Amino acid sequence: MRRYFDTAYLAKYYLHEPESTAVEELVLQSGQRGISILGRAEFACILHRHVRENRLSLSEAEERQEMFQLHVARGAWQVHDITASLMARVEARLMGMPADLFLRSGDAIHLATAELHGYREIWSNDRHLLAAAPLFGLTPRSLKHP
Repeated sequence: MRRYFDTAYLAKYYLHEPESTAVEELVLQSGQRGISILGRAEFACILHRHVRENRLSLSEAEERQEMFQLHVARGAWQVHDITASLMARVEARLMGMPADLFLRSGDAIHLATAELHGYREIWSNDRHLLAAAPLFGLTPRSLKHP
């Protein structure tokens, strides 16, 4: 099964956080695992935050980053680029959204990436992203509400 993961779930795969074991099982059960190239920068920021908050040492963060990069190089993660056509899709979807729907730009990029590349569902624990998923033709999925 093809599954798209936002960066929150990507991070849970590499870090010891609540739900990490369940996310690891989910990722390993997935045939193709999609992420946006935006997730690479977001994941590096999450690692930096963990170092800043003393939840990881610098060497531990570097080990996790290297593991992630190795997995990307080996094709474990299908990394989708941000293109002009993707950004046009983001813009078009945002213009048609209800005024009361809150959505951050990064989440919109994740949703449009999943939609553009033919994923049917997106896995996240972000309630705003999940609420907007149907507007991108996606089934919102989380461990709390599979």
